[in-house]
Amino acid sequence: MSIQTRPHQGPGRKGELQARFSEIRAQSEELARGLEPEDQTVQSMPDCSPTKWHLAHVSWFFETFLLSPHLKGYETAHPQFGFLFNSYYEAAGPRHNRFERGLITRPTVSEVAAYRTHVTQAMNDLIDSADETLWEQIEPVVEIGNHHEQQHQELILMDILNLFAANPLRPAYRPWRAHEARTSGRLSFVDYPGGVFEIGHHGEGFAYDNESPRHEVLLRPFRLASRAVTNGEWLSFIEDGGYRRPDLWLADGWARVRTGEFAAPLYWEKTSSGWEAMILSGQHKIDAEAPVVHVSYYEADAYARWAGKRLPTEAEWEVAAGALPITGNFADSSYLRPLAAPDATGMPVQMFGDVWEWTQSPYTAYPGYRPEPGALGEYNGKFMSNQMVLRGGCCATPDRHVRATYRNFFYPHQRWPFAGLRLAEDA
Repeated sequence: MSIQTRPHQGPGRKGELQARFSEIRAQSEELARGLEPEDQTVQSMPDCSPTKWHLAHVSWFFETFLLSPHLKGYETAHPQFGFLFNSYYEAAGPRHNRFERGLITRPTVSEVAAYRTHVTQAMNDLIDSADETLWEQIEPVVEIGNHHEQQHQELILMDILNLFAANPLRPAYRPWRAHEARTSGRLSFVDYPGGVFEIGHHGEGFAYDNESPRHEVLLRPFRLASRAVTNGEWLSFIEDGGYRRPDLWLADGWARVRTGEFAAPLYWEKTSSGWEAMILSGQHKIDAEAPVVHVSYYEADAYARWAGKRLPTEAEWEVAAGALPITGNFADSSYLRPLAAPDATGMPVQMFGDVWEWTQSPYTAYPGYRPEPGALGEYNGKFMSNQMVLRGGCCATPDRHVRATYRNFFYPHQRWPFAGLRLAEDA
């Protein structure tokens, strides 16, 4: 995972990054609070991983890229942990089959917790003992390790929901947290002029390498919806035969409709009292005013076509978001579900938080992009094929993790991310 980060600021930044490291490690462990060992061991589908595996993998990351090469005398907790908890880093050695992570009953949950403590203590020793020369070398890797763990915090929530949704008991991960009732208001569109714009990371602060280089793009005048598409609006799509009309769908998406895979958003269930959805606080009646979530790119594209609109490009999205504050309904709010949009006053709302927003842009390299050599260079570049870009973060994304330039990516059929959509149109 090559990175872009702020210029090296010397030992004075140690305290800031070390405190952030400790905070993030504690947040990960808080996510596992209340989960039984059985909850943390099961793998609900090949795309998901057990909570226990996530907690161990992020520790393996710090161990592999910082402790083993830089802390004198460091000894791993177990010589086979590298094989079990390497995800996809070919340069870091062989690894266990991703599809069989749910078969790893050992190490136990308590042994993984001990492994985390071992790594956390060693990381604090490394940071405390690093002289200025070593700190200059390891500072950017410590920072990327922090952001990497935050990514897995979101994955933990995604995977727990998928696991609990497969359980007929529909267990709740966290209690329902009430929020003031509000309506999303009338959908409107905000005009943006055409022209040549710069997108991509500007060089200050942390960013992943796939956000660079900053470059120029040509945009035609466009309009962007004032908020995300709601559950109520999606219901209208369903009731109007949206899942029965091949003219709305890309061929690969329609093939999944025909097999019965797509008939409503993931986790929706039609009951005798109406549509309900499984969320992290159990199964609840859908909130018609909240953004629709857990839809694939194929579904988002079909809805946009049904509405007579389109999905925005990632460049359009970034130009619109660049002037907005990075505030919204993130995981730290503890709602852990999308909420109805606040009133829009001339600018789009919900650009950050609530739901990741599908764009029509394929996940490809920016002009001039070059991955760095070695294992850390594998993080983004080798996945730049057959996936689509999403922007903005969601209700399961940790606070202080995303930016206007942040590029998330998933395959177009995947629905277990907290993904929704915002409409756009040509001006």
